[in-house]
Amino acid sequence: MSPFSPRSALRRAVGSLAAAGLLAAVPLAGAAAPARAADVPVFALGGPAETGLNPYPESGEPRHSTLGFTIDNPSQDEENGGYEGDFTLTFDLSGIDGIADVAFDGESGGADCEVTGTKAVCEDWGIWPGNQRAADLLVTAAEGSRAGDTGTIRVTGEAEGATFTPFTTRLTVGGPDLVMHRLPFDQELDPGDEQQAPITFTNRGSRDADGVLLTLMYSRGLDIPQRYANCEYTVDDPGVPGIGWTTALCSVEGAFEAGGTYTLATPLTIEATTRAYYDTFVYRIHEDGAAQRAAQRAGAPFARGEGPVLKAVPVKASQQGATARGSDLNPGDNQQEADFRTKNTADFVAYGDQASGAAGTTVRADIGFRNEGPAWIGNIRSGEDVATVDFTVPQGASVIAKPDRCRAVTADGKYREDQKSPAPRYVCDTSMTVRDGAGLDLPFELRIDKAVIGASGEVTVRSTWPQNPALPFDPKPANNTAYLVLNGEGGADSGGTTGGGDGGSGEPSTPPTPAPDPDRSPSGASGSSASGGSAGTTGGSGGGLASTGSIALIASGTAAAALAAGLVLFTAARARAARHA
Repeated sequence: MSPFSPRSALRRAVGSLAAAGLLAAVPLAGAAAPARAADVPVFALGGPAETGLNPYPESGEPRHSTLGFTIDNPSQDEENGGYEGDFTLTFDLSGIDGIADVAFDGESGGADCEVTGTKAVCEDWGIWPGNQRAADLLVTAAEGSRAGDTGTIRVTGEAEGATFTPFTTRLTVGGPDLVMHRLPFDQELDPGDEQQAPITFTNRGSRDADGVLLTLMYSRGLDIPQRYANCEYTVDDPGVPGIGWTTALCSVEGAFEAGGTYTLATPLTIEATTRAYYDTFVYRIHEDGAAQRAAQRAGAPFARGEGPVLKAVPVKASQQGATARGSDLNPGDNQQEADFRTKNTADFVAYGDQASGAAGTTVRADIGFRNEGPAWIGNIRSGEDVATVDFTVPQGASVIAKPDRCRAVTADGKYREDQKSPAPRYVCDTSMTVRDGAGLDLPFELRIDKAVIGASGEVTVRSTWPQNPALPFDPKPANNTAYLVLNGEGGADSGGTTGGGDGGSGEPSTPPTPAPDPDRSPSGASGSSASGGSAGTTGGSGGGLASTGSIALIASGTAAAALAAGLVLFTAARARAARHA
């Protein structure tokens, strides 16, 4: 299983993930900087704040560490926000002379890089919106270096018409290497099931760790009921809307010796709640420190727990096994994850609307669906949309404004190249999550071309695959369809004609299904979107409901860059293209 990161999940869903990092357990530095002027872009260089190196061995070849340097382009314009030009990155290596040796990984990207003495230079072209990998530097401890030796690498950039924020990373020979053990969870659950999580880790490094920072992340359907006094908590990182992540940062005091294995004095309890369906639990370990805590918080608000203190105790040598000792400074093994499937359902209820108007007038219609629970639905691994709202336009009307997330299709649901002129049918995808009590609110504006009495159009919430429209988690398919009715009985202006009650769709004229009452929904949420955000507003072909996106590298309230690498973006994109072909 590939390391998981909520924020990579976000970039994947909106299609803006330019490069996936493999820094699952390394706090990232280098934040996006605002442009100094509208015509002078500012790009932020970044990478791991600090890296430990395996000491130079008494025999055999030294073992390298990989430093992944990045460039962040803060532009939100996916189409026009890229920098199309040559740029140069310069690495000042004088600070690690005699401490570390470096080389570039030639397979990591398209940059042309060369090391000369205490300087390295990379030349490349093009910087796209978002965060992208710039170069991978292979670093080993130099012969003659000693444990504790430390130095820095400074990276600067240069490009015509652009500015770079420099970045400095620190290298240290030796250090702790905290390795998280994988727990044997039961991953097929029923709502209410609880199981123990005796989190265990080993320090395989060359020195003791002075305290550890345990990071726990669990999605909306899971809970750890106990709140510990030495843990601080945040819910629903604002950078990853809709997923409902709870993140706990637990500072555990103690000297965790090199070669030692430790476990929690009292195991955690993981519970599948009544809203569980597909859920993920991430558990990660770092050496504690102010910089590490700040990196993991990433600016999100945290509140301290009020329960007992979470402690870690040594595991007896007889219980540690053959892997308890070693020398493997590898930040990629600090994190483990578990995915859970809970036997549960979610009732997606479509709602329509009704409006009246004379020929030539414009009316607004609010359609969509609500998730009446009990489960929340989230495709946080694949990033795939949960569902699609399929809307057939009533006879005698034309859509003149639609939400951004909706696209025009032909009457039989096929691809339609023309997205600007009115279409007979529209499909609107959700994001990768739909919370219990939330849904998708879709405001349309329609022009009444011909006042047809009782014209109706279907509003159906279905799967994203039109060939197999059933929602596998929904036990009540009968309420997946509602109707938008125009000029219904008693509502048509004079001069209207009767449309035979089928709205041009072959279906009998049916009263609209109103939007479910938020006060009676499972969460009491009102106006929530498919990912738990706001519904958005109406606009023209380019305006309207803004897509809330989906889950990326743990640079959120949990700053690592992990989940990105294994979330199969190409497969998801290819599947989406196949669905709408």
